[in-house]
Order: sequence, then C-alpha cells, then structure tokens
Amino acid sequence: MPGTFLQRSVTIKVENALLDGCLVVPTRAQGVVVFAHGSGSSRHSPRNRYVASMLNQAGYATLLMDLLTLQEERVDQRTAHLRFDIELLAERLVGAIDWLSQQSEIASLPVGVFGASTGAGAALMAAAMRPEAVSAVVSRGGRPDLADESLPLVKAPTLLLVGKNDEAVAKLNEWANVRLRCERELHVVPNASHLFEEPGTLEEVARRAAGWFDQHFSAAMPQELHLVPPVLAPAMPEEVLRVAA
Repeated sequence: MPGTFLQRSVTIKVENALLDGCLVVPTRAQGVVVFAHGSGSSRHSPRNRYVASMLNQAGYATLLMDLLTLQEERVDQRTAHLRFDIELLAERLVGAIDWLSQQSEIASLPVGVFGASTGAGAALMAAAMRPEAVSAVVSRGGRPDLADESLPLVKAPTLLLVGKNDEAVAKLNEWANVRLRCERELHVVPNASHLFEEPGTLEEVARRAAGWFDQHFSAAMPQELHLVPPVLAPAMPEEVLRVAA
C-alpha cells in the first residue's frame, strides 16, 4: 500500500474554459481515475472525495475536477440547465483525459472514469469518445440513460452501482445495462439510497470500485475488450424518464 501522496492543484484548459482540479498521485501508482460529479456538485463533493481517498490508499492516482467554471456554476444554480448538458460535460471530461496523457508522472498509466449521478452519463459518453484511452468506468447512483445513443459505443468495462432503495434510478441502470455492449456488471447495494448515506454503503462503493479498477487496469498490456452482441433494449418507462438527477 502506498505511503506517500503527491497532491497539487491544477487548472485544465478545455477549449475556452479553465477548470480547477486536484490531482493526487500515490507512489508507484497503478492507474489514474477521473471523477465526474453529479448535478450541482463540484470537486469538493464529500462523497467523491471519500471514494477518491480510498482509491489513493489502494494505489490509484485521482483527478477531482470541476466540470463547470465559477461563472457557469452561478448560472446553473439559477437555471439548472448546464448540469444536464451531458455533451458539454463529456467534452470537458475528454479534455481532462487528454490532459492526463501530457503529464509526465502519470502519462503511461491506464485511465478510468468514476461518474456519480448525472456525471455517470458524461463519464460513459466520454468513454465512448475516447475508447482507446479509457480502460474502465464505474457509475455510482448514476444516470447512464443520459448517455443514451453513446451506450452501445462504450468499449471500457463498466460497473453500475445503484442503491436498492433508489428504485427509479435502479430501473434506469437496468435499462442502460441492456443497452451497453461492453463487459459490464450491475450491482445493487443493499439498504442504500441515492446518495449512499446509510452506514457502510459508501464504503462498499469504494471497495467495489477499487476491485473493478484492479481487475481492468493494466499498465503492461492493452486491456482486452469483451464485446457482447447487441440486444434490443426495451422501451424506457415514461415514469422513469421523469426521474430527477
């Protein structure tokens, strides 16, 4: 287990936006995980910071970053429209993934994406846009349905984690699980609600995320893709479509 962590604040330029982030790199890091936050959240999300710290302890570098600028956040607080602009958020994640490849201390490491809530949609869309760069995806209480047409294009092995008590979002994950053609797993966390606030539930998320990255990261050889034949997905229930992030 790594004993030393290098932490630095970073600014990532994506087109005309400057995005703030925090990069943590443990000694002998085995991979790097980029976090995509849920609606109305930022790099300061306590839940994602907790999961990131557990991944650091497991030997993974992490990048927690804002997907919106301060000015955009102020607008979104009033209108709540940018948090659902999944294409914009995915493009910024792609910018972060490309930025990682230019950082000498981590450029050779495999890259994973961890998406929460609406951020999961952006994470999956980014994985579809950078199939050769993203080695694994984990979604926590995610809205993978927001990636919609990108789902069949995702090649990275994907773990969908959803709370048993988060019934509407669980249905969305079941629907997305059928749409995905990559290696994937849907795991329902007992006694967990949407935010995984119940004792032990967020710990299980962190543990399963670390296990998924352990399984699919490999700095020594390319990740073998396990594609599944396409399946006709059922229509998404109308009541599920109305679920809030």
